[in-house]
Amino acid sequence: MASRTDLRPVVKLKSTAGTGYTYVTRKNRRNDPDRLVLRKYDPIARRHVDFKEER
Repeated sequence: MASRTDLRPVVKLKSTAGTGYTYVTRKNRRNDPDRLVLRKYDPIARRHVDFKEER
């Protein structure tokens, strides 16, 4: 059963605006082997910014 959690690990997405705000999500390693970059809303900065995966 460990292979299921290996395929979809939990990752933290950290704001590039420098506010320290993070989102937690899961990603599929087969489809996204590189680090994720998603454009999401940062409530501290009150605008949409890029969130990058941190390990």
